[in-house]
Amino acid sequence: MKEITRYIVLIALILFNSVASAQSNANELAQNSNEIIDSIYSKSLHSYQQFWVKYPDNYNPKSKIKYPVVYLLDGFSLKSNLEIVYDNYWGHYMPHMILVGISNRTNRTRDLTISKVESNRGSPMQTDSGGAETFVAFIEEELIPQINKTHRTTNYRTLIGHSYAGLFTIHTLIHHPHLFTNYIAIDPSIEWDNQKLLKEAKSKLKSNSFDGKGLFVALAAEQLHMQNASVTMDNIMEDTSEYSLFARSIVEFSQFANSQKQNKLNFSWKVYPEDLHGTVPLPAMRDGLIELFKWYQFKAPQTYNNPESSVELLQTLLDNQEKIYAKNFGYKVPPMIEELFNGYGYMNLQMGQPEKAYLFFNKAISYYPESANAYDAMADYYIDQKDKIKAIEFVEKAFAISGNSYYKEKLDALKK
Repeated sequence: MKEITRYIVLIALILFNSVASAQSNANELAQNSNEIIDSIYSKSLHSYQQFWVKYPDNYNPKSKIKYPVVYLLDGFSLKSNLEIVYDNYWGHYMPHMILVGISNRTNRTRDLTISKVESNRGSPMQTDSGGAETFVAFIEEELIPQINKTHRTTNYRTLIGHSYAGLFTIHTLIHHPHLFTNYIAIDPSIEWDNQKLLKEAKSKLKSNSFDGKGLFVALAAEQLHMQNASVTMDNIMEDTSEYSLFARSIVEFSQFANSQKQNKLNFSWKVYPEDLHGTVPLPAMRDGLIELFKWYQFKAPQTYNNPESSVELLQTLLDNQEKIYAKNFGYKVPPMIEELFNGYGYMNLQMGQPEKAYLFFNKAISYYPESANAYDAMADYYIDQKDKIKAIEFVEKAFAISGNSYYKEKLDALKK
């Protein structure tokens, strides 16, 4: 029998944002890596493009559950940043998701910039540029179909890019908004080619609808001017030098985007006064994902934890949560991740409230019918209720799903 206090701790870890390791399907995943590195030959780019895919901890190869996807540009250099954020904040702040990192280690400037230029910031360009549309075609026509074909994904996608990749991210939103639901542009190079994208964006943001789309922009402001420390956020728009153009372009874009309420874009931006261009990806990924998934955040945890809450009230809360998720995802989603269903079930079982425990355990089976762990939890409920026949029935279901020796040993012990 699983130790009850383990699930109470799990709830606390998820609700209070500490690092939590998913427990469901742990046995099924033990023999499977949750991360792969792969490549695809791109007809658009005439080269192989490398990428990595990381599954959420609860990923069960035998399940039919599908997941939203986060696509990270510069995926190999920024991989640890995204992993740190995701591993710390899934559950309460964001859903289980599949993470995909796209390599931009070769032809980065060519693939991520939006126009061909001969010079940049007064210096001749030493590399090719202006291939963003071709790279968009690679993502839309080759990479996304490949990811969807080989992994269990939904069409709810998020794109994250930093610097040139941030420029590319906003370009994709402005010109190809259908590709992703959320966009996170971190210190984006909007000054590129005499602010070409800034001018295009002002027109598009003013005239087009971006209903259902979200954009978070981050600006690293520790060094706004390379040679003049007196330039701050308070006076940066008064400076006209080339050295502040990068930051001024981000500010101008963000202020304009923030003023265009009629286009229904879910827009927000944040200034990081103590971060440099190279350090801002980590906090910006955290804030961007939390902001764009604000609607996902678990509602009324105190009510779930309150022993005075009735079964009827808890059912109402779950129904409301499910409606919120369906509205935002565009498809039906369980109102809780499996770990929380089990956690609240065991918590109520320990508190002597079996009706509530049954509610959560039964919901877990209803929403995650292919999870051996869900049936095993219900078996523990029946063990607590002194109903050995029903307990054996549910352990047998867990064993039939997984074939894991843990459930076989549990069955033998119960039958004795």
